[in-house]
Amino acid sequence: MNIEYKRGGYLISTDKLKLDLDVIHSFLATSYWAENIPRQVVERAIEHSLCFGVYEGDKQVGFARVVSDYATFAYIADVFILESYRGKGLSKWLMERIMAHPDLQGLRRCLLATRDAHELYRKYGFEGVRNPERFMEISNPDIYKQQA
Repeated sequence: MNIEYKRGGYLISTDKLKLDLDVIHSFLATSYWAENIPRQVVERAIEHSLCFGVYEGDKQVGFARVVSDYATFAYIADVFILESYRGKGLSKWLMERIMAHPDLQGLRRCLLATRDAHELYRKYGFEGVRNPERFMEISNPDIYKQQA
């Protein structure tokens, strides 16, 4: 079920058919967390995620996706607002809509990773990992550069 939220001249939609893959791929491929990501990887990630597009009219100006089992866990990823649209409260509105989404309620754990947006995410209840010694990861930060 697709959900849409309107505010002023902006729209947030979970309809994947509205997504502009060129905008999403272009942004992610130059981001610090997914530099050089292949378009096919972006397409596959979108296919297997709950996606939130932010639009001004028909123009996509932001995006986020959530990877979840919809029962116990969610990981919020690839959150962005295009630079020329920042400062309008769109990232806050996007996070409000993600956190209020009916399929993401009652989860035991919700994670995300950020280099520089800690204050934004704290407003929605995120904090540093309480027990970092319990978490492990396999990290390949340069994987897309290696494949290029």
